[in-house]
Amino acid sequence: MSLLTEIKGPADLRRLHTEQLPLLADEIRDFLIDAVTRTGGHLGPNLGVVELTIALHRVFDSPHDRILWDTGHQAYVHKLLTGRQDFSRLRAKDGISGYPSRAESDHDLIENSHASTALGYADGIAKANQLLGSDRCAVAVVGDGALTGGMAWEALNNIAEAQDRPLVIVVNDNQRSYARTVGGLAHHLATLRTTRGYERFLAWGKDALQRTPVVGQPLFDALHGAKKGFKDAFAPQGMFEDLGLKYLGPIDGHDIGAVEQALRQARHFGGPVIVHCLTVKGRGYRPAEQDEADRFHAVNPIDPYTCLPISPSAGVSWTSVFGSEMLALGAERPELVAVTAAMLQPVGLAEFAAAHPDRTYDVGIAEQHAVASAAGLATGGLHPVVAVYATFLNRAFDQVLMDVALHRLGVTFVLDRAGVTGNDGASHNGMWDLSILQVVPGLRLAAPRDGDQLREQLREAVAVDDAPTVLRFPKGSLGPAVPAIERIGGVDVLQRTGPAPDVLLVAVGAMAPACLDAAALLAADGFTATVVDPRWVKPVDPALVRLAADHRLVVTVEDNGRAGGVGAALAQAMRDAGVDVPLRDLGIPQEFLAHASRGEILEEIGLTGTGVAAQTGAFARRLLPGTRGSAQEYRPRVPRT
Repeated sequence: MSLLTEIKGPADLRRLHTEQLPLLADEIRDFLIDAVTRTGGHLGPNLGVVELTIALHRVFDSPHDRILWDTGHQAYVHKLLTGRQDFSRLRAKDGISGYPSRAESDHDLIENSHASTALGYADGIAKANQLLGSDRCAVAVVGDGALTGGMAWEALNNIAEAQDRPLVIVVNDNQRSYARTVGGLAHHLATLRTTRGYERFLAWGKDALQRTPVVGQPLFDALHGAKKGFKDAFAPQGMFEDLGLKYLGPIDGHDIGAVEQALRQARHFGGPVIVHCLTVKGRGYRPAEQDEADRFHAVNPIDPYTCLPISPSAGVSWTSVFGSEMLALGAERPELVAVTAAMLQPVGLAEFAAAHPDRTYDVGIAEQHAVASAAGLATGGLHPVVAVYATFLNRAFDQVLMDVALHRLGVTFVLDRAGVTGNDGASHNGMWDLSILQVVPGLRLAAPRDGDQLREQLREAVAVDDAPTVLRFPKGSLGPAVPAIERIGGVDVLQRTGPAPDVLLVAVGAMAPACLDAAALLAADGFTATVVDPRWVKPVDPALVRLAADHRLVVTVEDNGRAGGVGAALAQAMRDAGVDVPLRDLGIPQEFLAHASRGEILEEIGLTGTGVAAQTGAFARRLLPGTRGSAQEYRPRVPRT
């Protein structure tokens, strides 16, 4: 029997002899490579924290001691060591989450799959422990990439306030977030990595100089006395110590004994301690270690030997179309610059960066700074395009509102992974942007329905120099182009199923194919419909209000939360214009949706052609005079966490 299968919880791990631990680490890596290449998921980060996680669970008594994983995509080993070894449906419906999940285990305390937050949690937990007289330890595991986020430094400032408040901060330093960590902190940590050179130099000096007659010992004493000065100048761990944080390291994060020793020291110190561990992302899997792009940060299902996809590509992605159009625009418009927050490759900016390295700014995991810096770039005469995942723009809302919109600056925001993303769970669904951005004065927001519209609307967006513009699109592959039969004002009419239409179906962005399918199903049920794509959903086009007035029922369909989205904005515009046609809005329920595929979730919440038709037909039978009978309103099942 393997060692791993005997581990049902951390207590079993602590019973192992130290000489068994390297074998366990090898078994864990073999398990991860086999399991994650089958299902897809975060492979490289987890291969890099095997020994570190083993040491954590041998030194600390989880769940009594609170181990917090910043971001959480490196918690697969933690799951394995806390009784969760069925990875057959990792990140799939009814399987285990790709992040810490409180529904799965008492060992998962927080579900913070947004970066740079664990130190804030840890600060609060340590304060609670102190006030309640608890002997629990608070331990935060944070990557060097997450330390580029401002929230991390706000937390460190407060953590250092109390020298007698125990808290252990483990810095997992692999020089990367998605790709290489950037910025001044990255340079500082790189310098700290060299401190071992000073120790080796001093060891050599002691041996060599003490054999030198007369002058050897005085020279060594002087050299040893200068040690702190050298290290302060060239490897200034004093940055942490000056904050009031005890610093231990750097430590080989793949040496279980060394990590355990440092963690035990930190546990008994009695105040805030940083344990700086050096790890290798993708450790033990040569293809990952040699991948310069992101060390197999996240993979789709692949053959573990050839690293080729198990299934053929589903087609061209929304992200790649954005990337190619940005490259073309960069050649045409020298004032165009790209800004992102530690996700250059995932949002499709790698080609732009290769062609225009001096016009590309990756600011690290610091979305607030990304937007404020973009405001400065725009003030300086450039046109920034800020590309992030839709879920991460939430973190910079104040900067969008007060730094960009208030000053009427021409900044374009491109939101990848908008709407239901699926497998990464509640934190990554980009279901908030259409709601939170509705309140921003002057902001213009586009939702392209296909690749052609993405290209066209990106060009329209970057041509605006007196207001913020936003372009949002979903995760995944593009379908066929959806042609318009005519354009009224700025609204594209996609289909009419009869001369006297009953229903106006307002398809927001990628919901266009579902609405076209729904219109055909409604026609078979005796209801005529017009399907339109507003293209720019904020501000509401007056032409859309006039179209609404010509129909008996309006139904909006959006890949966004129903509260405060496009449906709410159109309803307000119709009221303001005195248009009394009933409106019903279909969208994502205001729930934290459990992980599953995008298609599975859309079906669950009724945002497929069948679901839209069923709900619209029920509305029509209930609301429109002269229709056939009445029916119960269709209520889709909603997955809940």
